[in-house]
Amino acid sequence: MAVTVRVPTPLRRLTDGQGEVEVEASTVREAIEKLEEQYPGFRERLLDEKGELRRFVNLYLNDEDIRFLKGADTELKDGDVLSIVPAIAGGR
Repeated sequence: MAVTVRVPTPLRRLTDGQGEVEVEASTVREAIEKLEEQYPGFRERLLDEKGELRRFVNLYLNDEDIRFLKGADTELKDGDVLSIVPAIAGGR
């Protein structure tokens, strides 16, 4: 299944500047592995040493936070859009 992955500006150096890339995957975890195969360095930026999504990274599947779905095991279907959104910290 072809899934479009929206890549945030800080990670575009891994994708040669591309803001969107396509991968063939049936789950979010598989999409991350496909990104790693095509663009080395993605896995370590998205997943921790236990293979869990890093706290400061948010992934949205068609505008729905995957943490409220099945996390990295969330199923994907053809035409889905997976957006990588780095968390923003700040304030006083």
